[in-house]
Order: sequence, then structure tokens, then C-alpha cells
Amino acid sequence: MGRMKLALIAHDGKKQDMVALAREFLDFLGRCTLMATGTTGGRLQRECGLQVECLLSGPMGGDLQIGARLAVGEVHAVVFLRDPMTPQPHEPDINALVRACDVHDVPCATNVASARLMLQALQAGQAPR
Repeated sequence: MGRMKLALIAHDGKKQDMVALAREFLDFLGRCTLMATGTTGGRLQRECGLQVECLLSGPMGGDLQIGARLAVGEVHAVVFLRDPMTPQPHEPDINALVRACDVHDVPCATNVASARLMLQALQAGQAPR
């Protein structure tokens, strides 16, 4: 399969959780091709030293950019730390991305516990597809 291609997204209230998760899996993530929505990607670059392709922010279309890449096989797994307690103005885009994961059978972790399990499995070589 080559390098694992991962998309990393976090709502504002979950960005610190994403940074902590990235630090926990720093060695593994450093061996992956990473893309992220704007602010999340910037924080991962600055605070973790990861090489991340930063797309648009979620509300500006970043979720849709990731969904488009996912649909053509350019994303192997998604970590999308959602904040279920805060309304999101771009909820239709969020739903479209999660739906695209389901349609294309791409693993999508939406909270820290499921993200940790997924990253542990990927790290152990249990790659999707």
C-alpha cells in the first residue's frame, strides 16, 4: 500500500485533544502522509513538528476537500474529533464527509477513544482495505 494517508480534523473544542493524540502517536504519524483542515494542520505542524498538508478550514470547505480526496482513494483513514455539544455552521459538510467514509468503507474515528483504537490498529499493520 505504501505510506498510509490519513486525514486529521478537529473542531475548535477538540483541537487540544488532537494535539495530545498526535503526540501520543508521533512516531507512527511521522511515517504517514498527513492532510488536515487549516487550523488543525497548523497546530499539528507547530506543536508536534509533523509534516501536514493544510487544506482549507472546515467551514471554508476543508471537510469537502478531504471528502473529495477520500472518494478517489487518496485517504485511507480519517480522525475527525467532533464536538457534539457545539452547533457547527457547516454541519452539512461534516455529514457529507462522514457519509463519504461510510460509502467508500474508509475508517473514521470521531472521538479520542475510537481514534486511539484505530491508530493502534494501523500502527500494528492492520491497514484498511
